[in-house]
Amino acid sequence: MSSHVPETVVADWVLPIDAPPIRRGSVAAAGDRIVSVGPAAAGADDLGHVALLPALVNAHTHLELSHLHGLVPFGPTFVHWVRAQLALRRGTPADPQEVAATARRTLADAVASGTGLFGDVSNDLTTPRLFREATVRAVVFHELLGFRGADADARIAAAPGWSGWPSDAVRVSLAPHAPYSVSPALFRGIRRSRDAAPGARTTVHLAESPEEVEFIRDGTGPWRTMLEDFGVWDPTWHPAGCSPVQYVASLGLLDAQVLAVHGVQCSPADVGRLQASGATIVTCPRSNRLVGVGEAPLAAFYAAGVPVAIGTDSMASAPDLNLFQELAAMRTIAPGLAPRALLESATRVGADALGYPDMGRLVAGAAAAVIAVQLPAGIGGRTADDVEEYLVSGITPDRVQWVWPAPAPAHPA
Repeated sequence: MSSHVPETVVADWVLPIDAPPIRRGSVAAAGDRIVSVGPAAAGADDLGHVALLPALVNAHTHLELSHLHGLVPFGPTFVHWVRAQLALRRGTPADPQEVAATARRTLADAVASGTGLFGDVSNDLTTPRLFREATVRAVVFHELLGFRGADADARIAAAPGWSGWPSDAVRVSLAPHAPYSVSPALFRGIRRSRDAAPGARTTVHLAESPEEVEFIRDGTGPWRTMLEDFGVWDPTWHPAGCSPVQYVASLGLLDAQVLAVHGVQCSPADVGRLQASGATIVTCPRSNRLVGVGEAPLAAFYAAGVPVAIGTDSMASAPDLNLFQELAAMRTIAPGLAPRALLESATRVGADALGYPDMGRLVAGAAAAVIAVQLPAGIGGRTADDVEEYLVSGITPDRVQWVWPAPAPAHPA
């Protein structure tokens, strides 16, 4: 695409996300920016019977775990799944080159299915260079664990810190893993550290399993046993006597710059707390089902006005990173939700949560990150209703084409 002369495409449907769908619409871009969106322009490149929409946003991945695909057995509980995963990772440490190669292939597959922005959780920071190679935007959350409060300052000091904020394409942040694996001191330290990086985001696995609820409330159950088995139990920690959402809020890590992942075990009071905090819930419906934690109260989140973004989680707990398939899963969990609301979650909401307000919508000035989805004959003849319904039905990658930018050549494994 020329950096000076706008290139214009026309399609049967354009979904700006921030505005109603346009029948026979056009999008024009110059360089890496959209310059106009509106009715079909004469003489433009006509893409035909497709829907144009912004690149999707996968707000929660673990690309570094891609090499575990198909190796971690599921059930009977989430804690059993976690123990099996840790046994694999600790038993025979994976070759770093294989970890990177598998993550690179997984990223390429995710981009091919229409995703252009990621929120990726990392333990060893393998992935920032992979996103840069692929010229894909991302926030890489460097995940910290440490249940012993005395270790908090040392863990934060040893971490690489916050980089790329506020404007780099690939940004790095610190993130606490979960309430059952992070001490109050480490939670508070990460919050203080984040406050020194204006606009930075962080994330936390929150209210995922019934075992987490029991542990935070009572200090008992499988998580307590696991901490003791691994020799990291802190006898000075006391159960909070409340829900995980209330607990994390009390530690100061629940606000509009936080992506709270999963949110399966949320009471009506927790939904209200999340709404009041401004935090974004990131739902991973297929992973939640596979690891046995249940289904998030999606209808309640939307009804309360909680921002909902979408993630796939890792290839250790999901069949692929195709966000269109997550939309289909959400449609079965909450069939009363409007498809348009789900599409907003897969685009604009995730982009805003990650701190990229120029992504996730088709509007003048936004990033020219645009995909086209081939529509079947008979879909979208007159109204947008069946187009939007089709887009949340589970689109396969062969129906997706990148309009802008042209995907980067695959990096050799």
